[in-house]
Amino acid sequence: MPLPKAQVLFGDSPESPVLSNAEVSRRFDELMKAIDNTPTRTLDREAVAAAFGEGVGISFSSNAPTTAYDALTKSLEGDIGKAIAPETLASVTSALDALKAERPDLMKDLTTSSPIGTGLVAYDLEAPAKMLTPRPTPLRNRIPRRKGIGLSRQFKVISGFTGTATGGVANLHPGIQDTTQTNFAPSGAGNNLYYARGPKITYAGYDKTVAYSQFSVSDQVTWSAQYAGQGYQDIRQLSRTSLLYSSMLLEERMILMGRGTSGRGFLGVLAAPTSLTLTARAAAGSETALSGVSTNIYVKVTSDAGDFGQSVLTAAANVAPSGGQVVDVTVNLPAGATGLRVYVSTGSSDPGDAARWYAGRSGYNTFTLQGALPTSGTAASVVAGLGDTSAYTAGYDGILPICTGPDSGYVNRLNAALSTANPGVEFQAAFAALYDAVKADPDRILLNGGDRKQLSDSLKNASSSNYRMTITQDQLTGVTLGDVVTTIINEITGKGVDIEVHPWMPQGNAPIISDTLPIPDSEVSDVWAIYNVQDMLGVDWPVNQFAFESSSYWMGAMLCYAPAWNGAVTGIKKA
Repeated sequence: MPLPKAQVLFGDSPESPVLSNAEVSRRFDELMKAIDNTPTRTLDREAVAAAFGEGVGISFSSNAPTTAYDALTKSLEGDIGKAIAPETLASVTSALDALKAERPDLMKDLTTSSPIGTGLVAYDLEAPAKMLTPRPTPLRNRIPRRKGIGLSRQFKVISGFTGTATGGVANLHPGIQDTTQTNFAPSGAGNNLYYARGPKITYAGYDKTVAYSQFSVSDQVTWSAQYAGQGYQDIRQLSRTSLLYSSMLLEERMILMGRGTSGRGFLGVLAAPTSLTLTARAAAGSETALSGVSTNIYVKVTSDAGDFGQSVLTAAANVAPSGGQVVDVTVNLPAGATGLRVYVSTGSSDPGDAARWYAGRSGYNTFTLQGALPTSGTAASVVAGLGDTSAYTAGYDGILPICTGPDSGYVNRLNAALSTANPGVEFQAAFAALYDAVKADPDRILLNGGDRKQLSDSLKNASSSNYRMTITQDQLTGVTLGDVVTTIINEITGKGVDIEVHPWMPQGNAPIISDTLPIPDSEVSDVWAIYNVQDMLGVDWPVNQFAFESSSYWMGAMLCYAPAWNGAVTGIKKA
């Protein structure tokens, strides 16, 4: 702390006469000389050891000065005070007392909150920011990516001929006699040309056209963000990396559950659910009875299309529950829906969509309203204003729409939990149906994490004696708890079908996938493939404002050459 000015220490005060500048200067010089002559001594390690002995620590008295005022006062009580004249000492003491009243910070301690509330401390900030962002893209990593050209990808399919029992082609008996005559006239010809030979075989086939779409997402980094972040993180680099991963993740979700419009050769929009029914019943098991409801409950629902949207809303249904009850919302879902979304409101009369709030989704045909109902969030009026968002003009059909659509080889909407009486029976039924239809031999099943756990638990909870888990003698201690189903043996073909959890799979859905065909010379090397006119690229736009801007871009579509070799089990009730 700098010393006060000489006039403050030695100038006029009530206790002293008016002093001349020369007298003030003399007294100041006397004080400085006394301070300079104060005995000092520096104790090194050897001096401390000689004085106190090795291993003895030095502690300081709790009476040591803790403020600037205390330090000056204590100094005047010691050698400094003895070395100066009494009138000088009295003048200094008087000045310090006056300063104590006028400058209260002389009394403040230096603490973590003084003299600045946030403390005179370093900020222990780790750089750069932690990226807690999951980025799995298993389908994108696995499905072949090939070069496309033009505006669409086209191919022709021979879906059956006599003897395959596929493509709607009927079988015929090939037996003949010497007198057999078969008409070989061209179709629609006027002449009947009969020959002594066996009947002609017939064919079925179709053309398939898959339109390409353009895709892009963008990001912006302002100059202020970039330059202010210097020394901590390269914000522009973070933007580019995030943009790349965002593009890949969005493509992964399109591969899984994208849906294109019918005008471009795809499946088109989802229909709204039908037969909406509300049933009030007593809360059971772990359910929580409705609370805060004294009037009617009004509900509208939509068909869930996954991450990208939903169908239009149904008309409202209502019910008046009693105390201790819950309400089951039950519908019939259209083919291709991954579940239903529920919007709920209360009142003596319907308050309308603006006060009808999103209550949740279900992977099967029933959703149970329980506990406190929502009073905020996404309103049904917002959904109504957007219209149908289940399909996009700039989009293509993903795995879920194809595996649950009209060209799929098998679809079973359970609307129930997986069987514990015969674990895996739902998938064995699918294997049998696919084999009967086209001799399909699937490679894997994609599941939501919760649904895979339910399948694994079905072994442990099996009501039959078909499965048994045994703890051997060497496992009496340190037993490993839990088990997981990794493969289901196809009881039709004997092939092992892999069970995989997809990180973005909507609960309640399990597509059954064929990667290749069990048909020689099919001209189909991969059942699923992505064709891109331009595969994913990044663009840094020219700077035309105080910002760095980037975009990703790709143009293409996904194809399924053989949808009938794939299927799905849907409507799996959440365990």
